[in-house]
Amino acid sequence: MAEQAKYLDLPLEEVIGDRFGRYSKYIIQDRALPDARDGLKPVQRRILYAMHQERNTHDKPFRKSAKTVGTVIGNYHPHGDSSVYEALVRLSQTWKVRQELVEMHGNNGSVDGDPPAAMRYTEARLSGIASELLRDIEKDTVDFIPNFDETDHEPIVIPAKFPNLLVNGSTGISSGYATDIPPHNLAEVIDTVIKRIEKPESSIEELMKTLPGPDFPTGGIIQGVEGIKKAYETGKGKIVVRGLAEIQPLRGGKEQIVITELPYEVNKANLVKKMDELRIERKVEGISEVRDETDRTGLRVVIELKKDADSKGVLNYLYKNTDLQISYSFNMVAIANKTPKVMNLTQLLDAYIEHQREVVERQTKYDLKKAKDRAHILEGLIHAISILDDVIATIRSSDNKKHAKDRLIELFSFTEEQAEAIVMLQLYRLTNTDITDLEKEANELKELIEELSAILEDEKKLLQVIKKDLKTVKKNYKSDRRTKIESEIEDIKINLEVMVPSEDVVVSITKEGYIKRTSIRSYAASNMGDLQMKDNDQIIHVMEINTTDTLLVFTNKGQYLFIPVHELPDIKWKDMGQHIANIIPIERDEAIIKAIPIREFNEQQYILTISKHGMIKKSDLQSYKVQRYSKPITAMKLKGDDELVNVHLTNGHQDIFLASNTGYGLWYHEDELKSVGVKTAGVKSMSLKSGEYIVNGEVFDDLYNPSLFVVTQRGACKRMSISEFEMSTRAKRGLVMLRELKRNPHRIVGFYLVGDDTTITIETEKGEVKEVTPLEFRESDRYSNGSFVIDTDQYGDVTYTQITPEYRKFFEEEKEE
Repeated sequence: MAEQAKYLDLPLEEVIGDRFGRYSKYIIQDRALPDARDGLKPVQRRILYAMHQERNTHDKPFRKSAKTVGTVIGNYHPHGDSSVYEALVRLSQTWKVRQELVEMHGNNGSVDGDPPAAMRYTEARLSGIASELLRDIEKDTVDFIPNFDETDHEPIVIPAKFPNLLVNGSTGISSGYATDIPPHNLAEVIDTVIKRIEKPESSIEELMKTLPGPDFPTGGIIQGVEGIKKAYETGKGKIVVRGLAEIQPLRGGKEQIVITELPYEVNKANLVKKMDELRIERKVEGISEVRDETDRTGLRVVIELKKDADSKGVLNYLYKNTDLQISYSFNMVAIANKTPKVMNLTQLLDAYIEHQREVVERQTKYDLKKAKDRAHILEGLIHAISILDDVIATIRSSDNKKHAKDRLIELFSFTEEQAEAIVMLQLYRLTNTDITDLEKEANELKELIEELSAILEDEKKLLQVIKKDLKTVKKNYKSDRRTKIESEIEDIKINLEVMVPSEDVVVSITKEGYIKRTSIRSYAASNMGDLQMKDNDQIIHVMEINTTDTLLVFTNKGQYLFIPVHELPDIKWKDMGQHIANIIPIERDEAIIKAIPIREFNEQQYILTISKHGMIKKSDLQSYKVQRYSKPITAMKLKGDDELVNVHLTNGHQDIFLASNTGYGLWYHEDELKSVGVKTAGVKSMSLKSGEYIVNGEVFDDLYNPSLFVVTQRGACKRMSISEFEMSTRAKRGLVMLRELKRNPHRIVGFYLVGDDTTITIETEKGEVKEVTPLEFRESDRYSNGSFVIDTDQYGDVTYTQITPEYRKFFEEEKEE
């Protein structure tokens, strides 16, 4: 029974909750977040304290990093050596911290993200300014706690004679909290602290006169004063940081972009690699070479441009698409009163000032006690020397040291401490000179005691000491601002021509969904039959288009794909294209029905979508323009198993003709439709009975009299003039286009508006394919069923028709040229 009592039966949620809560508390308070007073995380504080204890300071020789790491792990921080060494290295990296706290000899990493040398190779020591953080720590200025094995003590915070949290910033992620505090300029921060001390009611606007914003060690340009102000007011805010780039002229009319400063914490090697990839992939036009010319004199990345390249456009493209410009988000979280807290600027300043009050007060009390103790001793020594003969006689006649002390106390009323000092007095100290020195020291101590007492009694004098200490640090360690601040965030506009070389290409799309672009040269050097396609696949579009244009590709599921032409795969004419699903993922049963090339998204143009179940919709072309196009976008909201049958680009003044499978045709003007949003379902296009559906809808200019051509499932074809019909209004039944038969009636499979050179491809159930030229058919009236062109008894019903794109004519013209 006693054995069983060791185990508790507890709910898992309770145990996990409790353990995770404890773990979270630990990593929030004791690992990832800085203290608002000294701006250090525990590992950083322990490194600095260990180096201070080992006298590994700026005025002594460098010492192996491994020795420091060993001391930190052995005495204060029982964690992995790599985590301690990484923290030590970061404190020495001048591109990460604004004021380095550790000086290092050897390879301590680089702005390219190279790892530092192993700790057995590098040497380190505290920097001069780090000693200011630890100054007077031995004067009981901060509280100490036992270390992890209770063999030593460590400080819970250090005196911090300058506001390290704002100067060096901090970054960290813990459980439920993250922090991002940017570095600032030492002189500006100290001036701001002094202003806050002198005028505690200062507003953020007033404080920003001395602290205009962050000052990154890597320089660069900050844009967005409003973001800085918001961050200083609330603890959170967003700014844009960009590298310093200059456009320089070269010989021969060329130019180059020279980058000499990068945004904070941007990896230079990755940035250069990304820029070179943009050049190789021709995502941006005009770059001839990207070189990293950084050497011991400083950072320098050169982007050499081609002749007549738009240098400003290329630079803007690099700002927008690489880390040459980043957005930095303030998230000023620090530990205040053992609690993580989002702190604004005044709270951070006040936390530091409050810490300094306590430090200076404790330091003054320590110095005062020491001065009083010494004055007491001096008083005894001076009195002893004035009765020297008696004192010597008393000591000589005593048995031992303790007896001598007791007799001095008894005979001359010395205190224990004074008696101890007298018996320990060396004989040479009994000269006249020494008595004068003692009296001089006693007078100086008296003045010092008065001064220290005044500091403790008068708040103004205490604050004066804080200000004096800060001014000393500023005088010794100040440096010029490196980061330039611009008030507005520049709106970057990029001409498409910068990104894409303007080039005329041929785009082809097949029924099965294979798409590609081909150079005019490859196209002109080929024959039509050279094109590789799958069996039974057919071309549905061939168009000459520019790489700066956009293709809107519509599918039967009522979706459209927004594809900039330059992003299409560049493939030779004779080779098979790439399936559309590899460019933008579409469903397996989704098929392309139409592709419309767009040069400009004009206000006066519309997209007309027609669905199988009798819906029609007109939407502004402009609303089809999108910024994100990695997946299909809704073009028309379809209900049930409805499908799109056709899509047209119109100018708002065109005629519409719809044909149903049962042989009804309806003609009306586009004015019947109001422009509506892209993701809506539209309105009724034609009155349909049960089982009826729209085969196709075409549009034409109202001044044009087209021929109408129908193909039925029984293999009959018929051509009619538009004049056979009367113009009607939307949602009507329409007029008959075929003669109704009681037995095996004709049903329309294909309907088209046809011109002089149009050919129609007809396909049957059994795979028979036939091409017909509509103009070879004489015009019929509405009440006939046309002429049979295929024997359906032998080859099966007609299942598919397609108007052959006018590529042949287009092909021949190219050949002739």
